[in-house]
Amino acid sequence: MSLPAPTPGTILIADDNRVNRLLLARGLEQEGHTIVFAEHGGEALDLLRRQRFDLMLLDVLMPELDGYEVLAKVKDDPHLRDIPVVVTSALDEIDSVVRCLEMGAEDYLTKPVNPVLLNARINASLEKKRLRDQQRELISKFATKEVAEDLLTSGFALGGEYVEASAMFCDIRSFTTIAEAREPTETIELLNDYYTLMMDAINGEGGVVNQMVGDGLMAIFGAPAPRDDHRQAAVLAARQMVELIRLFNEDQAARGRVQIQIGVGIASGRVVAGYTGTNNRATYTCVGDTVNVAARLEAHTKELGRPILIDENTRQGIADGIAVEAQGELLMKGKTEPTKVYAVLADAVVAETA
Repeated sequence: MSLPAPTPGTILIADDNRVNRLLLARGLEQEGHTIVFAEHGGEALDLLRRQRFDLMLLDVLMPELDGYEVLAKVKDDPHLRDIPVVVTSALDEIDSVVRCLEMGAEDYLTKPVNPVLLNARINASLEKKRLRDQQRELISKFATKEVAEDLLTSGFALGGEYVEASAMFCDIRSFTTIAEAREPTETIELLNDYYTLMMDAINGEGGVVNQMVGDGLMAIFGAPAPRDDHRQAAVLAARQMVELIRLFNEDQAARGRVQIQIGVGIASGRVVAGYTGTNNRATYTCVGDTVNVAARLEAHTKELGRPILIDENTRQGIADGIAVEAQGELLMKGKTEPTKVYAVLADAVVAETA
């Protein structure tokens, strides 16, 4: 039984010898691959950072940066280290072979390169690269861009660290009543529309949606990628969320469909952020008093009839152009000191009070 033909790739040939480059390229182009040349190590790195490649053929003895230096920089860069590297060199000393393989090269082929062996190694490397790309695509489907980037750069490990961040909770008011009066397909469609709008606003401000349960979601601003303006970003996202729901309701009303209202609670401060669960199933989240306060502020929106509530710490980190209104103090379960609560006002009100 014959194996399916491998999918051609884009290959970078880094070699300072023009004859070597041309002869290598001729055979590879006949196999359907796209070839790009680099005449030295520095040019190779510049090309790798500007363009997408599926594989690199790397000479060892080159000016500016030699093959060892290029290989080291590629394997140390989280955005480049998945690119397979096949070393092609006139050096046939065992020390050079071992050094390159220990640094992460897929193989080490001595010149003149056997074309059959080269083809076999390229096809195997491209298949491994394709599988890694599929794995990364799957991660991106079940994790946010920021979490996927963190996994790519730092790797996976259960545990957490203290960070300064803002936690956000949001849900649909009276969702149980809404769901009971509708067919399951209509309810799911409504939830999908709701999550699409909420995640666009949150992701647009650099937030990470790490939990979705029923109609409720939790988002983090300031982790895993730290940022000084996490409080401002969270509040801006919340205002966009409320505005998107307003526009969504206009469309729903025009179609004779149910309209919804949301409540958003935001608190800022020190949290423990990291991966929790087991080695078989884990999620990125944050825990701590700040998270609890955000959840209770979201619940308090129902009592006050205000769509966005924030705590004092969050208020201190937002721009003067965002108007808030004091809502008094709230003594939360498990806390000895009351929390100052503020309602974030809509854009229209901001314009009036500016």
